[in-house]
Amino acid sequence: MERMERRINMKRKKKRSKYRENINKRILIYLVIVILLFMVIILRLFQVMIIDNKKYKNKLGELTLKVVEKSQAPRGRIYDRNYNIIVDNKAVKVIYYQKDKSRTKNAEIKLAYLLSPHITLDISKLTNDIKKDFFLAKNSEEMKKRITQEEYQSLEERKLTVKDIENLKKSRITDEELNSFTELDNKTAYIYYLMNKGYTYEKKIIKNSDVSEEEYAYILEHDNELKGFNVEEDWERVYPYGDTFKSILGTVSTSTQGIPKEMRKYYLSKGYSLDDRVGLSYLEKQYEGYLKGTKDKYQVINRHSLKLISSGRRGNDIVLTIDINLQQQIENILSEEIIKAKSEPNTNYYDHSFVMIQDPNTGEVLAMAGKKVEWEDGKWVAHDYTPAMLTSPMTPGSVVKAASMLVGYNNNAIKIGEYMMDECVKIASTPKKCSWRNLGYINDIDALALSSNVYQFKTAMRVAGANYTYNMPFKIYNDAFSKYRNMYHSFGLGVKTGIDLPLESTGYTSKDETPGLLLDFVMGQFETYTPVQLSQYVSTIANGGNRLKPHLLKEVRSSSATNEIGKLQKTITPERLNCIDTKEEYFNRVKEGLHAVTMSSYGLGKNYIDKSHDPSGKTGTSQSFLDTDNDGIIDTETISTAFIGYAPTTNPKMSIVVTSPDSSHPNSQTDYNSLVNLHITKKISAKYFELYP
Repeated sequence: MERMERRINMKRKKKRSKYRENINKRILIYLVIVILLFMVIILRLFQVMIIDNKKYKNKLGELTLKVVEKSQAPRGRIYDRNYNIIVDNKAVKVIYYQKDKSRTKNAEIKLAYLLSPHITLDISKLTNDIKKDFFLAKNSEEMKKRITQEEYQSLEERKLTVKDIENLKKSRITDEELNSFTELDNKTAYIYYLMNKGYTYEKKIIKNSDVSEEEYAYILEHDNELKGFNVEEDWERVYPYGDTFKSILGTVSTSTQGIPKEMRKYYLSKGYSLDDRVGLSYLEKQYEGYLKGTKDKYQVINRHSLKLISSGRRGNDIVLTIDINLQQQIENILSEEIIKAKSEPNTNYYDHSFVMIQDPNTGEVLAMAGKKVEWEDGKWVAHDYTPAMLTSPMTPGSVVKAASMLVGYNNNAIKIGEYMMDECVKIASTPKKCSWRNLGYINDIDALALSSNVYQFKTAMRVAGANYTYNMPFKIYNDAFSKYRNMYHSFGLGVKTGIDLPLESTGYTSKDETPGLLLDFVMGQFETYTPVQLSQYVSTIANGGNRLKPHLLKEVRSSSATNEIGKLQKTITPERLNCIDTKEEYFNRVKEGLHAVTMSSYGLGKNYIDKSHDPSGKTGTSQSFLDTDNDGIIDTETISTAFIGYAPTTNPKMSIVVTSPDSSHPNSQTDYNSLVNLHITKKISAKYFELYP
């Protein structure tokens, strides 16, 4: 028994010993792990604090980088295709004021009086209201006495507002008190007004034009006295070619405007500051990302010290596809011709024309211009109207017949060389529909050259699956409207062209598919298109069927410190949107017809572009309607004219569109139609080939 007990005790002792041993091993392992972790931490601290000290100091510095508010970075230049500078920057000195929360109205009035004798200032916009505000601020205690106890009681009872009380005070300032203002008082009042204009703590521009060296130096030298007033170097956009193409170049916000309210969320998300100047319209806005400059960056050392980290630089430069010399010539010709046209009969509703010239092989816009005349000071004056080229569609008339002809070929409604009798057609319960005259027995080439409506009518009826019988109903047996519309769309008519400008209109697309309207549709008398769409359409014909996106940006260049053009950053390549779905023989047949329009002895467009340039083209005349008395009722019929063309026919260098909406007005006493569209096209095409022989 004793032996057994001993054995059991021995076993127990061994177990306890082994257990303790295991515990000790585990403790040792944990201890080693803890030591290793501490060593890793110490090593990491050593690396961070000693080895990588400089690296992390720099990172900390980066966190304290601040864009200096007083340094507005100039925008990039804008060049034309020949590297002529068309938009540049000019340095200007600015005097501004920045409020301080601790500064009282009285303190600001004293500051305004201190500054006033030392700067010249145009105070022509000083009003009595501004003077009253100044008088009120200057004599605040006195003005309190001009409010009765009853009025103060009404304020407490909320019968009057604080604003009402202020207005009562202002109303009790006498004319005599206002007339007592000296020249110094008037100037000071205006400075005080500028100091308090706009948002409370934004920079208030006191003077940003014609700041003299003396004025600039005085403020720098007296910054301790003139608390809140400061000076800085700013810039403004300058235009070496004046107003040429200026509306499409766009505008930029001022240093006081900064980011417009409606665009703040967008720009702030991109790292802009509230007072940053941004493009507001057209190309300045479209290419803001390229043109925006980079500000000076500083590291904050302490409250009073900054260290320059990186210098600011001008934004990237952009090169446009526009030839500014051609653009200038076109604008001059347009202005002359539309003013001249106003002396012609039947032009009482005509007031504008548009021109667009493209390279049909690249989509590059070489020139685009619109001019509108207005009666001013006893004479007609032409004003820029170019942006309306994107937003002002018109019924184009017969220029669409090239696309209409392709629909006929594609649907086996007509064959190449097919003849038809051009005679008036009559659908039951509708007036006759005719060409401009009965053209007799003509083929497809003649139909384009002579602009036959009837040829298109009869083709459209076949496309619609109808057999035409004189004075019988016309029914559509398929989706004929879609067949024509899809073809038009593939040329860019009725859809957005993709041009790199905002606000592009697609024109009017009707939902009415009454069968008789199909006949109006196929001759351009139904839906409306913009000059930009017509330009894409004719360019697509010229280049053999590739619809290219029209564009004004040609290159992006890095800015240079000199007048030399900077390093190439990006080149815009042609972007094909689609190809025209038709047989090559059909497409070539249409081009043959357009060639006959301008080159044959009988073609209606034979005088538009000089034959020495071997042009092709198509004229268009359409009925238009106006609401002349603005009562919401269309009451006046007008005639609009258009021309589309390209040259030379083989390997075209240019395409051209000229439109003159409402160029004539039918008159019972004369059938005269204005030739303004012809004159414009003739002169502008001649000028193009003079510059590009």
